[in-house]
Amino acid sequence: MIRLTAERTPAGTSYLATGQGQPVVLIHGVGLNKEMWGGQVVGLAAQYHVIAYDMLGHGASALPETGTPLLGYADQLLELLDHLQLTQATVIGFSMGGLVARAFALHYPQRLQGLVVLNSVFNRSAEQRAGVIARTAQAAEHGPNANAEAALSRWFSREYQAANPAQIAALRQTLAGNDPQGYLTTYELFATQDMYRADDLGSIKVPTLVATGERDPGSTPEMAVQLAERIPGAQVAILAEQRHMMPVESPRLVNQVLLGFLDTAYSRQNPIKGIVA
Repeated sequence: MIRLTAERTPAGTSYLATGQGQPVVLIHGVGLNKEMWGGQVVGLAAQYHVIAYDMLGHGASALPETGTPLLGYADQLLELLDHLQLTQATVIGFSMGGLVARAFALHYPQRLQGLVVLNSVFNRSAEQRAGVIARTAQAAEHGPNANAEAALSRWFSREYQAANPAQIAALRQTLAGNDPQGYLTTYELFATQDMYRADDLGSIKVPTLVATGERDPGSTPEMAVQLAERIPGAQVAILAEQRHMMPVESPRLVNQVLLGFLDTAYSRQNPIKGIVA
């Protein structure tokens, strides 16, 4: 069993690190924290140096100032890499973390060895945009817990929710326990930055994987395909039957995809297939 102790950077970022080998950094989604990556830490640490951290305003990390731009979240990752004395890393971002990973790739390409965007948003439709803006307004008025029940129903299959009530309850508590302003600052970015520097995505030159679940209603397969089309050589993986929280609900399946990609990124051999069943 892997036991980890959280550490902290000088700027106040809480992180966990384990394993040896090439560095892989995991960025969670809005309202969550580094603990969501338990299945990936276990699955990847045998071959890689795995680092998971809390985004600004989440978990045990420092709060962002109101109005902090997406670049501020990329700068947090830069400070973490500097603290760990890592010149480069592969960055895996989930949902909001995918937006942070994209921003990091655009602003600090020299620090990036590979990029994975999991279950993240791109080019929302007018209807999708209206929905997320409405949820932002609810969070502003009622706090992080305003959308918890609806979010959990979107994130997980009904079967998983029924079979894992304690875990779902813990996640509900995590969502409710977020700092209201830190959560809102982050959620506003999640709601509005899906096209962040979209015209510059062609400048990303590192091995890239864009993956989502076949049944992810907010980070759809269409979004994944459209995003990958903007990044030269990017691979796409659509995981059959999976919903938004596939790293938690199906860690072995997700780890299989990640390990296949990481082998590609670090050895340039055995590329994964474009569509994963």
